[in-house]
Amino acid sequence: MNYRALKQALAAILALTTLIAPLAPAQAATARIKDIVNIEGVRDNQLVGYGLVVGLNGTGDGLNNSPFTRQSLQAMLERLGVNTRGENMRTANVAAVMVTANLPAFSTQGSRLDVNVSALGDASSLQGGTLLVTPLLGADGEVYVLAQGSVTINGFSAEGQAATIVSGVPTTGRISSGGLIEREIGFTMGALRTIRLSLKNPDFTTSRRVALSINDFIGVPCATPEDSATVRINLPPNFNGNIVDLITDVEQLVIETDQPAKIVIDENSGIIVMGKDVRVSTVAVAQSNLTVTIAETPEVSQPDPFSDGETVVVPRTDLNVDLVNSDLTLVKESVSLQELVDGLNALGISPRDLIAILQAIKASGALQAAIEVM
Repeated sequence: MNYRALKQALAAILALTTLIAPLAPAQAATARIKDIVNIEGVRDNQLVGYGLVVGLNGTGDGLNNSPFTRQSLQAMLERLGVNTRGENMRTANVAAVMVTANLPAFSTQGSRLDVNVSALGDASSLQGGTLLVTPLLGADGEVYVLAQGSVTINGFSAEGQAATIVSGVPTTGRISSGGLIEREIGFTMGALRTIRLSLKNPDFTTSRRVALSINDFIGVPCATPEDSATVRINLPPNFNGNIVDLITDVEQLVIETDQPAKIVIDENSGIIVMGKDVRVSTVAVAQSNLTVTIAETPEVSQPDPFSDGETVVVPRTDLNVDLVNSDLTLVKESVSLQELVDGLNALGISPRDLIAILQAIKASGALQAAIEVM
């Protein structure tokens, strides 16, 4: 082949590549296995406790309105050797609170964590308060954390004789590093020979892709998709390490995720979220807006001079009904989310009307997606 023929062949290949390039599919969504799965046994544990916050500047519970605060205060003082039974206590510097925290996985004894404090009675603010020692219990009734410290709040309240200002929620607060871990949850992950991965968004296709990606990386069939949400990994016999080493190796693998087409609707706020795979068949949509306006303009009727009549108010109501009808708008069959959005935007309607239209299109069978109403 001479130089001229070679040049013509290269030009033909370049032209063919230019024609094919626009037909290439869009890049699919990818994610690390680490970001789409939860690992069995690696979880937080919720803790809860009941305690007292003291040192409030008159913003605590009213003891007459909160008998549990009175009883807790008396019991606490008795443990310290002070007997207040039968006494009329009128302090407003104490508040009963619920204390909550999340115990992270693999937390060791002596470590610290943050705790949240929420008023239980009629206290108006926890500003400046100090939480007394409060045991935090798990679901099994055992004490895992002891909480104590100064409460930090994000809101504030100010009150005068004729006005009150409240910003944020002054009856909730947080104590940074206020919880001291006293009991560990026994779980030795490194001794396991098998582990399960739980998909945060269950899907059969994604579950299978995770298993295939792990098997290709390790070189042996050690991962098995059990269902749409679970992938089981067995430690290979010849693997140089334990199950923690195996998870560390595979959690950085990148796979292509997949999800069913879905539309999520929040009717309270009018929010609509559509997935990228939502499709709609060609439909014609018409929508009407009904506006009712009511105006009250009462008139005063005066009696004639030197008469025995009375001045009265005569009601007058102006009622106006405005019905705006729109023509049928064609929403063409969509091949992408952008085209679907453009077609729906062409209707020129509000998000709340769009919710009803999407539900009607779904009922007609023209919407290839599931609708989830929050």
